[in-house]
Amino acid sequence: MKTTMKNAMLLLVTFAVSSLTAQTQSIDVETSSIKWVGTKVVSGSHDGTLNFSSGSLTYENDVLSAGEFVVDMNSMVCTDLEGNSKKKIEKHLKSDDFFGVASHPEATLTISEISADADGNYSAVGDFTIKGITQSIPFTLETTDDALVAEVTIDRSKHNIRYGSGSFFDNLGNKAISDDFNLTVTLKL
Repeated sequence: MKTTMKNAMLLLVTFAVSSLTAQTQSIDVETSSIKWVGTKVVSGSHDGTLNFSSGSLTYENDVLSAGEFVVDMNSMVCTDLEGNSKKKIEKHLKSDDFFGVASHPEATLTISEISADADGNYSAVGDFTIKGITQSIPFTLETTDDALVAEVTIDRSKHNIRYGSGSFFDNLGNKAISDDFNLTVTLKL
């Protein structure tokens, strides 16, 4: 009986200490946001938004130590166009030419490395999985009063998104689309 009581107390103390040092918090998927911008090589761009399905941040001693996020690729919308043009580009972006949403309805990010600076901001490396292909990308997370904000540049060609890419096709002229697309990610708890 004494051994069982000691084990229970040890388990309780271990849980209490780990609760004080590591805390995982879910992001608010309704107020967190992802804004994207894709550009043509010569001129022009399109922009829009994506929604999170889920996400969490882990803090150890009040310092961010990890994060995992799932993006609903079906939520992709274009915000700079209206009507049929908007519907057409959204359908094309979701097709196999770009993100292949029918086969890959989710994209994920797992923060694999992170370190805090003196200002409370973070340098991070994230493992981005898009179309089933994972690439590690460095980025900075800036701390604001009510959120963490990251500006991320992703090379779509490394995720087998080839449509209009000068890395794969010659003679595209003014129809070439930049391999890089930019995300502004705002995380709110």
